[in-house]
Amino acid sequence: MTGRDRERIDRLIATLERMRLDEYVEYVSNRRRMIGRSILYGACRGLGFTLGFSVLGALLAALLRAVVTENIPLIGGFLAEVIRAIEARM
Repeated sequence: MTGRDRERIDRLIATLERMRLDEYVEYVSNRRRMIGRSILYGACRGLGFTLGFSVLGALLAALLRAVVTENIPLIGGFLAEVIRAIEARM
């Protein structure tokens, strides 16, 4: 083995260590841990989507209510009916 080959091997080893390949292989090989983390990740992601959609929906409702109170022609009457229907269902 030449010095150049040894240098390439050393660079490859350093790259693999930086990639933390051993930790990834350990993570993938432990199915129970991987499934548990996937479930936790999915639950957190679903909660984030729900909260984000709720905030955006509330902002949209507030914006629509402001448009209705300004009595913008054409849009105001339609939006008033939509808001009345939403409030009736609540």
